[in-house]
Amino acid sequence: MADASRTVEQVLDSTLESVDQAERLTLEVARESGFGEEDLDRIGMSVRECMVNAVVHGNRYNAKKKVRLSLSRTPERLTIRIADQGEGFDPDAVPDPVATDNLFRQSGRGVFLMKTFMDDLQVRRLESGTEVTLVKNLAPKGMSSV
Repeated sequence: MADASRTVEQVLDSTLESVDQAERLTLEVARESGFGEEDLDRIGMSVRECMVNAVVHGNRYNAKKKVRLSLSRTPERLTIRIADQGEGFDPDAVPDPVATDNLFRQSGRGVFLMKTFMDDLQVRRLESGTEVTLVKNLAPKGMSSV
């Protein structure tokens, strides 16, 4: 199954239940792709952080606003796109969570974790909302990803 390409798209409500749903679906596709347990943990946490940002900060739990999830798998990588309908944000304006002044803040680590755990992270402003693209490369057979 890891050699086949696959794309899955879903439109989700702005609820924390949708966060769980997105993580489950992403991990199903990632597992089918052949990712190991460590990468599955990293992918799951990245999707969870991104979805929470979309639901809580982007759409602000607004029942009229949706979150779009797109998963694209190829033999080389898994690409995850999560788009909200919120006001948007500048990822460069997010405070550094490892700076001394921010170490004890209760929020602000999501983007940092996504950048750390994924091979690529891109943020794109949409006409209405923000789209975050997360990419995790699949290590060639016989090699483990770091």
